[in-house]
Amino acid sequence: MNENIPQPLTGKTAIVTGGTRGIGRAISERLLTEGAQIAVCGATQQSVDHALAALGPRDRTFGMPADVSQIEDVRRFVSSADARFGGVDILINNAGAGLFRSVAELSPEEWRHIIGLNLTGAYYCCHEVLPIFRKRGGGDIINISSLAGKNAFAGGAAYNASKFGLNGFSEAMMLDHRNEGIRVATIMPGSVDTDFGGKTPPAAGELSKSGSQSGNTEAERLKNAWKIQPEDVAEIVMMLLKMPRRTTISQIEVRPSRPPGK
Repeated sequence: MNENIPQPLTGKTAIVTGGTRGIGRAISERLLTEGAQIAVCGATQQSVDHALAALGPRDRTFGMPADVSQIEDVRRFVSSADARFGGVDILINNAGAGLFRSVAELSPEEWRHIIGLNLTGAYYCCHEVLPIFRKRGGGDIINISSLAGKNAFAGGAAYNASKFGLNGFSEAMMLDHRNEGIRVATIMPGSVDTDFGGKTPPAAGELSKSGSQSGNTEAERLKNAWKIQPEDVAEIVMMLLKMPRRTTISQIEVRPSRPPGK
């Protein structure tokens, strides 16, 4: 294989966590258009079924409900995807949640929930996929983080901690496994046009799963037109995956070009 020539994604298998809505859904759709096979997980069977029905070719799609904060769920999902497609080449860690409270108001259960989904879940998925990558001689891991992983804000203790941690975890994993043909990249978007990204931080105590779509009215679409769109993040994912294997882009910060004036 000539490492100087960008490689096509046809025939590659990608796992996309939180792939049923928002950013994860946009990434899943784009991977399919590039010829990849995809395995998605979501919070419920209903969300998975709905996404698979919309995504299209059933011979190249697979999905099941999985809570990535639970290691047994992750093991079942990854092993099922591996068995379904005969291997895994790409992991997109997109699943996550946001809960925005002051430290005094944040319960231990809420802390565990956010850290579990946003940070521990990414570790679980990477841990289960890495042995598959090693057998295949390499692979790509892309972690969807946030600018909140570099910029703290009031009410963001759990969310900031999870994303700061994800950024550090990603950089260390890149250094651990770069000589095994495994590339690790982190995308850090700012305001994205989803329910999750539309409020940073949202009203006190509001919880939203990463990647749920924002409102459906034309007025809401126009109001949010300045924001990064989920398909923009998907485009960055494609750029990372198509880079020559000799090159790893380890971190990308993404911001709206023209945010509203303060």
